[in-house]
Amino acid sequence: MIQRNRLAALAAACPLMIPAAALAQAPADPPMAASAQGVTSYAPDFFADARPTTALDMIERIPGFVLDGGDNVRGFEGAAGNVLIDGRRPASKSDNLAEILRRIPASQVSRIDVIRGGAPGVDMQGKAVMANLLRAETNTVQGLIALADRQVYDGRNLLGLRVEGSGRAGALAWEAGLVGGQGPDDGAGEGPRVRVDRLGVPLILSDVDSQGQATNGALTGAVERPVLGGQLRVNGRLFVDHYEYDERNQQRGGGPLEVSHEDFDLTETELGASFTRPLSPRTSLELIGLRQTAEQVIDSTFSDPFEQAHFALESDTVETIGRGVLRWRQSEALSWELGAETAVNTLDGRTRFARNGTPIALPAANVQVEERRGEAFLKTAWRATPRLTVDGALRYEASDITAEGDLALEKSLAFAKPRLSLAWAQDSRTQLRFSIERSVGQLNFDDFVATSALNTGVLTAGNPDLNPAQEWVAEAAIERRFWTSGALVVTVRRAEVTDVIDRAPVRLIDGGIYDAPANIGSGVREELAMNLNLPLERFGVKGAQLRGEATWRWSEVEDPTTGESREISGLRPLEWEAHYTHDLPAWKSVWGIDVFGGWRETYYRYDEISTRKLKTFVVPFVEWKPQPTWVIRFEIPNVTERGVRRTRTVYEGPRDVSPVAYIEDRDIQFGRMYRLRISKTLGG
Repeated sequence: MIQRNRLAALAAACPLMIPAAALAQAPADPPMAASAQGVTSYAPDFFADARPTTALDMIERIPGFVLDGGDNVRGFEGAAGNVLIDGRRPASKSDNLAEILRRIPASQVSRIDVIRGGAPGVDMQGKAVMANLLRAETNTVQGLIALADRQVYDGRNLLGLRVEGSGRAGALAWEAGLVGGQGPDDGAGEGPRVRVDRLGVPLILSDVDSQGQATNGALTGAVERPVLGGQLRVNGRLFVDHYEYDERNQQRGGGPLEVSHEDFDLTETELGASFTRPLSPRTSLELIGLRQTAEQVIDSTFSDPFEQAHFALESDTVETIGRGVLRWRQSEALSWELGAETAVNTLDGRTRFARNGTPIALPAANVQVEERRGEAFLKTAWRATPRLTVDGALRYEASDITAEGDLALEKSLAFAKPRLSLAWAQDSRTQLRFSIERSVGQLNFDDFVATSALNTGVLTAGNPDLNPAQEWVAEAAIERRFWTSGALVVTVRRAEVTDVIDRAPVRLIDGGIYDAPANIGSGVREELAMNLNLPLERFGVKGAQLRGEATWRWSEVEDPTTGESREISGLRPLEWEAHYTHDLPAWKSVWGIDVFGGWRETYYRYDEISTRKLKTFVVPFVEWKPQPTWVIRFEIPNVTERGVRRTRTVYEGPRDVSPVAYIEDRDIQFGRMYRLRISKTLGG
C-alpha cells in the first residue's frame, strides 16, 4: 500500500483514522509512546534496538499482537487480516499480508497504532485487536534486493531472489516487486513404512524415499494518485507455481517396487482497484473492485508390478467482487458504516481417473459451478464511556448456487450474521473483552470436485451440494501489559456449529462407495489460547525477550458412519510456537531461536481413520547488520531433523460394520538445512 500519512488533516474526513488529538492529549506511557482509549502507539524508537528493516519486522515485535493474514475465502468482507495500512485494508486478497508488510521499508513507518477491542471509526473486521500502520510521506525512491541460498540435507541447493522498489513522482506513488525461488517440501523425506493386519502380522515392510520441491514466482505492482477529489489505487499480481513430488517405495527382501509422481501447476492473476473520497468533514466513501483468476493442473501417477493408476485434474476459477462502504463519524465517540458487497464466483473442474488403462468414473468428477452472492452490512463503534467500547455489526448475505455436469443442482442460501463486542479498560494496562457473533463459513470450491492421493490409494469424491458451516461463537479475553514491553493475553471461546463440513460415504448405483465432503450435523468447538511477550531484562538478560503463543482445542461431532461422538476432522488439539530473540546493538546483531511446536490432525473417513503428526521444528538464527542498508542472516531450519508420521487404520468396509483390514505407519524424516540471506536496501 502506498498512501500519504496525513493523519491530522484527514482524521475527521476519514473515519478509519485515529484522531491525532486523542493521542496527543493522552498521558505518556514511555517507552510505548502514547496510550489512549484502547489505542497504544509504537513509535520507531520502540523498535530501535532490533534495527528493523521492514514493517513486518516491527509488527512482529509488538507486545501481545499476533499477525493474522486473514482467511482464504471467497468475497472480500470475510477475508480481512488484522493490519490496516494508513487506515485502510489492502485492496488485495491473493497478496499475502506478510508479504505486503515485508515490502514496506521500516524507514517509511512513522508509527503503529494498536487498537484493542475497537475504537470509533475503525472497522475491526471481527478481530479483537487491530494494528494500523501509518507511513511518513517521502519523495524518495527506495528499493531492496535480496539473495538467499538454502542447502538441503540431501544435496539440493535452492535459490531465492527478491527485488522491490517504491517511490513517488509528484502526486503519483508507485511500488513494484519481484519474488521468486525454490523451496523444499519438508513433509517428504526418507523413512520406514510398516503395514500389519489386525493381529499385528506384518504385511508390508518397506523403505520410502520421497522428495518434493516447489518453484514459484510472484510479480506485484501498484500505483496511486489523487483522482476526483479522492485517492485511487490500482494494484495487480501474477503468481506462477510448479510443484513436483516423487516417491519410491521399495519393499524389503526383494519385494515389489512402488513408484508415484505428481505434478502441480498453478497460475493466479489479480487486478484490483480502490477509491476513497471524503464527502464531508465527517463522511467518506470507499469503493473496491477486484477480479481474481486461478488455473490449476494436477497430474498424478502410481505404478507397481500389478497396477498402474493415473489421476488428472484441471480446474479454472474466477472471482469478481464489487464493494462500496459509506462511513460517517457522528461524533468523537460514535461512528457508523453502511455498505454492500457483491461477488460472482465460477468453477470449471474436470477430472480423469484410470486404473490399468481402464477409465473409472468418480462422483462429481466434472462439474461447473456458479455462485452469485450479495451481502449488506451496518456497523457501529461507540465509545460509551472512557473505559467501555461497544462494537456491533449486522450483516445479511444471500447467494444462489448452480451446478452442471455430473451433478446438476440449484439452490439459494440466506443468513443473518450479527456481532456484538464489548471492551472494558480496567486500567491503562488491563483490558477485558467479550464478543458474541454468528459467523457463516465460505464453501471451498475444492470440495466440489474429486481429488486423489495415489501414493496412499485414497480417492475422494466431490460434492457440490454442500451448505456452509454456521457458528454461534462466544469469546472472552483478558489482556495485561506489564513492564516496558511485556504482555499476556488469555482467550477462551466456544462455538456451536451447525452443518459441520466433514467426511461421509457416497454410495453409487453400481454399489461402489467413496468418501466425500459432506454436512454431517451439529457440533461443538472450544478453544483456550494464550499469548505471552516476556522481556528478560529483569532476569538479567538485557535486550532479550521471549514470545510465545499456544492454542488448545476440543471438539465434538457425531460420526456419520458409526453414530458415535468424535472430534471434528482436521482440527488440531494443540498448536504452539515460541520465539527467543536477543538484541545486541553494540554488535549490530540479533540472534535467537524460533520453535514451531508439533501438532496432530486426524481425519475420519467412512472406511479409514488417518492421523498425521508433525514433530517440533526448530530454527536457530543470527542476523548481522554491518551497515543500516545491509542485512546478513544465517539460520539452520530444522536443526533437530524432525519428521512427519502418518498412521492409517483401514477397514474392509464401513467402519461401523467391518473389521480392520490393516494398519499402516510411515515415519518420514526430513533433515537439517542451512540458509543464508543477504539483502541491501537502496535509496531512502
